Amino acid sequence: MSEHRGSGFLPTDYTDDTDSQNNKQNNLECDRRSGADPSAESVKSVGAVDGAGMERRDALKAIAAATGLPILANTLAAQAPAAPRQAAAAPAHGGPRGTPTDPDLLHPKANWPRKLSAHELATLAVLCDTIIPADAKSPAASAVGVPAYINEYVSAPYDGQMRDLIRVRGGLAWLNTESVGRFGRPFNRLNADERTRICDDICYLPNAKPEFHAAARFFDLVRDLTATGFYTTDAGMRDLQYIGNVALPRFTDPPPEVLKQLGLA
Repeated sequence: MSEHRGSGFLPTDYTDDTDSQNNKQNNLECDRRSGADPSAESVKSVGAVDGAGMERRDALKAIAAATGLPILANTLAAQAPAAPRQAAAAPAHGGPRGTPTDPDLLHPKANWPRKLSAHELATLAVLCDTIIPADAKSPAASAVGVPAYINEYVSAPYDGQMRDLIRVRGGLAWLNTESVGRFGRPFNRLNADERTRICDDICYLPNAKPEFHAAARFFDLVRDLTATGFYTTDAGMRDLQYIGNVALPRFTDPPPEVLKQLGLA
């Protein structure tokens, strides 16, 4: 019999089961011959205490308990109700950040410095008014802030706008050079007829002379920006008789004459 006291609950008898059974049969045979009661020996062996001070029955219970604990723990963990999840904190809503990709339209602010100089803006304002002049229905383009809009657009720190800035600056310089060459004065000091004569040469790229192609591309860009800036203002919408962006108290059916014209009457 070996000693395993340091292992706590382990039994100290690690003899082979076959030898143990043979020894037990021999002992019972001797007891029978000597007249001893085998049942008493059986009871005694069940309650016997080994050298480590632990009954074999207790040792077997301990081994069974140790073997079953992990399985029992896993089973209990699987059956236990899941802990309630804590809801993720909702992000604080602070409104638009005022950045170029999340602008605050109610409190706009300049997000980049404006690039066009005062001299360039003076030339640009006259060109915008040549494209959309004042008439009986609406003001001129410069009166509703179109040059400032174009300045903001071409000053934006994006690739497309930076390319447009180069074209606008080059075109404004060409306008003044061409004006001085033809009439001896910069573009913003020409009269309406003189300005129109220059613009007629660059207002339509397919008809422009080769030497005016670059200037025609510049004019095309400024014309588009001028129209965009002007017709998105209240004055421009009134000029177009656009009645959108207005809350309607009720929505009525189209007039009968309209339905008849469409073949829906």
